[in-house]
Amino acid sequence: MAYSRDTSPEAERVQIELLRRMTPARKLRLLSELNDLGRQLAMAGLRQRHPGATREELEREYVSLTLGPELAAEVLAARKAARGSPREVSEHP
Repeated sequence: MAYSRDTSPEAERVQIELLRRMTPARKLRLLSELNDLGRQLAMAGLRQRHPGATREELEREYVSLTLGPELAAEVLAARKAARGSPREVSEHP
């Protein structure tokens, strides 16, 4: 059964075999890299739509788009509270 409309069955078979051979650590690194790329692309789109926005404004917009307005409000409030509270001092440099 083909999963991709734009990939030949043979190429897809090779891709699946390569994925099966990857270690879990490599799969997690790959997933992390793809998540980073998705975030970078989303932020680039937000910068294009809001050219005068500050980094903080773009971050708020990104959080709202990815989490939805209600959860985003909670997350942003928690971030703000965490920034306002004194940080613990580590005994180790």
